Amino acid sequence: MEVSRVRQAWEAFVQTGEKPPSDVRRIVAASWGRSSAFRIRTDNRKAPLASEAEVHRHRLDNLPLLKAAEAALDRSRLFLGASRAMMVLTDAKGTIIATEGDPRVVDSGRENHLERGGRWSEDVIGTNAIGTALAEGRPIQIHGHEHFCEGVQRWTCAAVPVRHPLDDELLGIIDISGPAEHFNPQSLALAGSIAQEVTASLDRAIRIRHEALLRRFIARRPAWLSDDMLVLDPRGFLVHAAGKPGAGLVEGNRVAAVRSLPIDEWPDVLQRRVPGARTEIVREDGEALGAIVVMARPGRARAATAPAPGAPAIATPREARRIGFDEILGESEIMRRKRDKAARLAASGLPILIEGETGVGKELFARAIHAASRAEGHPFIPVNCGGMPRELIASELFGYAKGAFTGADEKGRTGKIVASDGGTLCLDEIGEMPMELQPYLLRVLEDGEVFPVGAHEGRAVDMRLVSMTNRNLADEVDAGRFRRDLYYRVAAARIQVPPLRARGDDVVLLAGHFARLAATRLGLPAPAIDPRACDLLLRYPWPGNVRELRNMVDTLVVLTKGDRIGPDDLPREFAASAVATPPHVDSADLRAIEKAAVIACLEKTRGNCKEAARLLGIARSTLYVRLAEYGIPRPRQGRG
Repeated sequence: MEVSRVRQAWEAFVQTGEKPPSDVRRIVAASWGRSSAFRIRTDNRKAPLASEAEVHRHRLDNLPLLKAAEAALDRSRLFLGASRAMMVLTDAKGTIIATEGDPRVVDSGRENHLERGGRWSEDVIGTNAIGTALAEGRPIQIHGHEHFCEGVQRWTCAAVPVRHPLDDELLGIIDISGPAEHFNPQSLALAGSIAQEVTASLDRAIRIRHEALLRRFIARRPAWLSDDMLVLDPRGFLVHAAGKPGAGLVEGNRVAAVRSLPIDEWPDVLQRRVPGARTEIVREDGEALGAIVVMARPGRARAATAPAPGAPAIATPREARRIGFDEILGESEIMRRKRDKAARLAASGLPILIEGETGVGKELFARAIHAASRAEGHPFIPVNCGGMPRELIASELFGYAKGAFTGADEKGRTGKIVASDGGTLCLDEIGEMPMELQPYLLRVLEDGEVFPVGAHEGRAVDMRLVSMTNRNLADEVDAGRFRRDLYYRVAAARIQVPPLRARGDDVVLLAGHFARLAATRLGLPAPAIDPRACDLLLRYPWPGNVRELRNMVDTLVVLTKGDRIGPDDLPREFAASAVATPPHVDSADLRAIEKAAVIACLEKTRGNCKEAARLLGIARSTLYVRLAEYGIPRPRQGRG
């Protein structure tokens, strides 16, 4: 329909209530009708705008969605930078929680509150792509005069709902907006593509959490072999069931009784539904992964049990199982030196920086340092500085005072720094800490006092700081991404944990240990590892380090038939990308092995640098440096 006729139809509708002609799109006419029923003023120019504190709460409540959209937002900053368009991400009620794109358009959007905190549901701003997509539950593009409010008609917007991968619940909206005179019919396709990407990212994150839950279940199953058990994710979805769980509790593929409840309320609710049921919340790095529900079968008395040795513990209010240096396995000379150094530094009380690639076991060292330097019962508090949007790290670390922002806990909330008082604060991925927060951490370390967000008085804290990073922090300092004064504070002492490929026969030692642990947890005989398989293990570059080895061995114990793990039992991709280097190498060969590992991961990911960096356990920027060092051609732009 021509723009002028849309304008005429809109004017007739708002002035006389005349029914729009048939060539006005039906979905637009229906939305105009709803807007009129909501008594929306057509002279509205701005959507309602939430306060900064309320925006903080909206983003916190939608953290999984934000993380899933992070890559798309980063790309939008680059690819929409000169396109006269912007990407908008909203929550399920139409409140904008992120924008990115052409700075001119982003700035122009503030005139109508098309910005963080703007609420664009139909009931407050009338027909618009975000609100109408929410109302209709399907993709929609609204162009120019199709908007109900005249002050918004300078925009053209294309919106697509994002839904939860498991139950199709509407989580938010991906919107591409720009000036009406720059109308692009491909905007809806772009929004749809991004929405699919975000859904896929959510799905991957869910599968990762479900796998972690199952590993915890396997560790705990021997303690309740005669009980019925449910493994549930944070939305109440059934991840696994053992035995015959309580009748009427599971409906379809979820436990409806806990669907909309905070996970900390689950134990009481489920105990009322199934008398005698015991619910244990599973947490990792402070995040609730889900819960294991145990229901004793009739006639069986419940005995107090503990996890098997070496098994990951279920998080409880009490301190997790303490780990000593003797539990950091490895007989290689390099590991002996690192253990001895860490044990000596543990007694010093100095802040320690533990460096090393992802998966090498940095947290094991951190926990052993804690156990050696703090009496039993004192807390060990891990915080992942790279695991949440930068705006939320402040309240997570420092806590917040009563009334700090709308939606805040009425009693305030204790941050991780205060929670670590008397014990150890372990900051993982400290190199990811935003520059603007680094001075506040430095102040805590220098003054021994923490100020929660919104508080006017500080609180004294006495804690041991152990930090971890897979980056070279000295390089980050030189690049201006990490404060030099903070670096010298957190790195008073340093420990470099070696990659698994540098530890020689430790690979076989660890593989056998993990096989025995997995077999014990599952009630199976421990399989031996064939010498030919051991040779392949020694030749593989292990980009994921000890974590990759353990996950692979756990899977092999379950899947291998017979009492021996042979070379044919190893994953096909593992054997195909194994690097043919002598099993015993000295430090002079490590660069060659690292180069081979980089090449193997690039081949495995077909040149996708982002995925290759993830497999190698390094930042993408670090991978680019390695490519230059080794003279490896960088894959073409657009492949990661």
